Amino acid sequence: MHFDQRTQQALRDVGLETDDLRAASEAVVEAVAEDAAALEDFFDEHDTVYSDMEMAHSTVDYPEHTVEYADITTHADEMRGWLRFDTWGVSIEDGRLLDDGSVELTLGPTIDDRVRFAPDRETLR
Repeated sequence: MHFDQRTQQALRDVGLETDDLRAASEAVVEAVAEDAAALEDFFDEHDTVYSDMEMAHSTVDYPEHTVEYADITTHADEMRGWLRFDTWGVSIEDGRLLDDGSVELTLGPTIDDRVRFAPDRETLR
């Protein structure tokens, strides 16, 4: 079970039993794995994506990125991986799919920010 001891105790205090905690934990793990697969599918489906990332030496509001691959792994409720574009790559974590067809990821060192990616610039406006 991935809930820390304080969280487990708080959940027990509001009436959840150990079996309920285990079921909730398993549901979280499953949801994270499903989201990771969906994020990989998003980048597999699009050869080119656009982002709301501010890039040095660029005057474009929503820069274009040629996608090579996204490799995302999970462990319990954690999601981490690597996003590779044609000329650069970055570590990623905590991704999610948004209702408008875009995705949002936390990009690691060199970017250190939450960034949205979409299949077109209009979605980011």
